[in-house]
Amino acid sequence: MKNNYNLRSHAAKTIGQVLDQGQSLSAILPPLQKNISDKDRALLQELCFGTLRVLPQLEWCIQQLMAKPMTGKQRTLHYLLMVGLYQLLYTRIPAHAVLAETVEGAVALKRPQLKGLINGVLRQFQRQQEELLARAANNQSRYLHPSWLLERIKQAYPAHWEQIVDANNQKPPMWLRVNRLHHTREDYLQLMQQAGIAAEPHKEYRDAIRLLTPCSVTDLPGFADGWVTVQDASAQGCIDLLDPQDGEQILDLCAAPGGKTTHILEAAPKAHVMAVDIDEQRLVRVNENLQRLGLHAVVRQGDGRTPQQWCGDKQFDRILLDAPCSATGVIRRHPDIKWLRRDSDIAELTSLQSEILEAIWPHLKPGGVMVYATCSILPQENSEQITSFLKSHGDAKLVETGDEQTPGKQNLPHPEDGDGFFYAKLIKI
Repeated sequence: MKNNYNLRSHAAKTIGQVLDQGQSLSAILPPLQKNISDKDRALLQELCFGTLRVLPQLEWCIQQLMAKPMTGKQRTLHYLLMVGLYQLLYTRIPAHAVLAETVEGAVALKRPQLKGLINGVLRQFQRQQEELLARAANNQSRYLHPSWLLERIKQAYPAHWEQIVDANNQKPPMWLRVNRLHHTREDYLQLMQQAGIAAEPHKEYRDAIRLLTPCSVTDLPGFADGWVTVQDASAQGCIDLLDPQDGEQILDLCAAPGGKTTHILEAAPKAHVMAVDIDEQRLVRVNENLQRLGLHAVVRQGDGRTPQQWCGDKQFDRILLDAPCSATGVIRRHPDIKWLRRDSDIAELTSLQSEILEAIWPHLKPGGVMVYATCSILPQENSEQITSFLKSHGDAKLVETGDEQTPGKQNLPHPEDGDGFFYAKLIKI
């Protein structure tokens, strides 16, 4: 590692790639983290995720401290300032180290002439911090959400919107899925206790365990041997509803990165599973997850709107459709979603979901089960989507998940529970 490596400059450039180029953190960060120490890897992730989580607050503070924003080629320095403010507000890094490293970030970004400006703004913030934060607490920036999304959440959940927004703004809990092919959940909890890791079972989902304090996967008993997988509790709920059985033909559609594919096979190891996703690159992750857990599925690249191209006339006993969605239920896990999504995306996504539902329904056997799931909290993608589908398909019956008035089951993000997630279980009659 070179001595002149500056994490703050890399964080600033990464944030710029998200905000100016529309790239996701999950795509940008892993290559950057490959050749740095575990400590630096964790800090780079914290700086990027944290800054994007509280972006409106940082933006507002900079507006108060500077007469005009930095634009054009100096825009990355604007993001460097954000990274500096985030450290002062939300990390335990000593203030002198924050200032020194962030100011040096200007040199790493080839703008040494702006070192004085960066230093001046950060020191001015330190002097005015209390007053600025008091003022920020009384304006719209305190919700840390784009206005269009805030309005949609208010409209959908007039009584709960503030709790949802608050949950979105927190760091997510770490959930594990116990591989029932190796241990019962109770047995694995005992192994955790022996390893000194505090955890508790989910009250509803049979394989889910929450760590009271997140830890490295290398500390988890048997992780390398496939005893356990990191997966949010709400995502695990899909397989409890799907209830796969040995010997069945099962389709996991929009399967990448493969968490639910492997869960299906842990629940029914003799099922014949096909995992399909449109993104060939993300299918690499499906194969990696299958390999780590020693499981087998047929993995294919394909578009959910044209199933005949990848499965012909084949019909399935069970289909899990984890539909493409706004991902508004997993914002706390992926805070860049708030800044990557646009209001206009919602209509486009609902149209895509409808097309996939229409195309795949004929591939479900009579008497077969389909679970439609999204990691969204918006009714347009969830309950309204299923209401529309049920009206146009007399051979579809909703079971176990709501009723005709409020079809489906909607989980909302909760600090000590799973992410926002929607499920509708349909039977073909």
